Amino acid sequence: MFKAKILFVGPNESGKTVLANFLSDTTENVGGEYRPTQGVRFESCWPAIMKDSSGVVIIFNPDVPSHLKEIETWHSMFISSQDLQDSQCLLIAHHKPGSGVEERRLPLASHLSRLLLIHSNLEEEPEDVRQAFCRYLGNVVNAMSESREREEMSIIT
Repeated sequence: MFKAKILFVGPNESGKTVLANFLSDTTENVGGEYRPTQGVRFESCWPAIMKDSSGVVIIFNPDVPSHLKEIETWHSMFISSQDLQDSQCLLIAHHKPGSGVEERRLPLASHLSRLLLIHSNLEEEPEDVRQAFCRYLGNVVNAMSESREREEMSIIT
């Protein structure tokens, strides 16, 4: 059995906590009053957080123009620096309640456009988000399994 460490990163107020709670079945209430959480905003802590991570989910609000630029920094810090495969990464364009999901083509940088992108709106299509995340987890486990097999083969030969 594999243990996977998946990091949820992204700009402030993008929906990281809401999505993490929903996907982990920590909360049943997907709507309600916004309560900001205190994230890790000190870059000096990031190497410790990234250690042994199996995948990275970058969450952003596509309705906030600055988020599209910010996710490039998150990609650089948390994905490029770890040499993760594209299959171990996921972009979630999280739409706030009431905004509706407009699955338009987003102006993503070329290195971001290679990653799997899902649009989420937990008010309208919560199970679609859960199913897409489960498929992503399958990709992460496959990448971990292939990596372990390569490592074992290198020891044997």
